[in-house]
Amino acid sequence: MEKECIFCKISANTLKASVVFENEHIIAIMDIQPINEGHVLVMPKKCYQLLHQLPIELSQELFRVVAEIEKTLWHIEGISCEGTNILQNNGRSAWQEINHVHFHIIPRFTGDNFKIKYQSKRPTRESLDELSDKIKKVLDY
Repeated sequence: MEKECIFCKISANTLKASVVFENEHIIAIMDIQPINEGHVLVMPKKCYQLLHQLPIELSQELFRVVAEIEKTLWHIEGISCEGTNILQNNGRSAWQEINHVHFHIIPRFTGDNFKIKYQSKRPTRESLDELSDKIKKVLDY
């Protein structure tokens, strides 16, 4: 457990949270600064800073929980859910603020004013194929 990690404190039951789901390895809580009502955070109890540091079995279990909670949000009375975003910010340059892997499940509805702005690039098919080949060569799957 990281001494100052808020999610480690929640996982260790030393800091209060509104728990949605909990088992031996994973905890899901309500976000205290939600983008929309029903915004849930799902994380491993053990502290890993980056997604690629998780053992594959834990990442699979983690995403199963994410998928089940996301599916549930569509059916909860009082939550406007016309869609969802599932976000995982991985590293400071990707807006990760807490150094503990976590997924955001955000219910979405028309006019909710949450936006992610970006400027898309327009690579050539050749450059996409070249990059695809590089990834395939290293991919351990």
